[in-house]
Amino acid sequence: MSETTQTLTPLSTQAERLIELGVHEIAGLSAAEVRAASALGESDGLLAVRPDVAPASALAPLLRRQGKPGFVVTDMSDVDLFAPLDSIDLPDTPLYLISGVDRGDDMANWSPDEALPALTAASRTPLLLTEGIHWVLQQPDVLERNHCFMTIGSRLRKPKGTLDARTPALWISNGTGRDGRERREAPKVGWCWAGNRHTWLGFASGEGRRGQKPWGKPRPA
Repeated sequence: MSETTQTLTPLSTQAERLIELGVHEIAGLSAAEVRAASALGESDGLLAVRPDVAPASALAPLLRRQGKPGFVVTDMSDVDLFAPLDSIDLPDTPLYLISGVDRGDDMANWSPDEALPALTAASRTPLLLTEGIHWVLQQPDVLERNHCFMTIGSRLRKPKGTLDARTPALWISNGTGRDGRERREAPKVGWCWAGNRHTWLGFASGEGRRGQKPWGKPRPA
């Protein structure tokens, strides 16, 4: 697997970043609860909030690049219905740690259908869309021209149980089409077909996930 663009900041710094952005308020957490997550400890880990309490639609506008806010493409109004694959077991905690995050540059020009079994065989877990957003919130430079990434841990399941062919990704808008020229260079949450390849999209993954403590309060419905 390829190396990440930069080393992630300490968890205490990541916690303060989430508080600064108001992610704790989106998730219904106190600042103290977020700060306590720094006890998870690993220096190379990414701190994330579960998507069922901090959904992608609420996190995407917090992204910034060249002063422009992030956005979700207009034909992905169902973005929050993209849930973890059945093979991904999220910690039963509001905050958790993803270790060993990697942008997956070495898998550029692979299709999602090809990448998922390869990641599994390498004992890697694909990032969720919300985890990818958390990564860019903490490390904006991880999104680079010609080096962006997919988050194929999140998929939409149709009523009959089959997977929707769209696979979510994070990249940089060119300001064309429905994006609008005013969004050129903005961080963008979009999608690609599961069978298609793109030379500029890697496949973000991690080594594993670990929770902080039992949930301790009613779970969202």
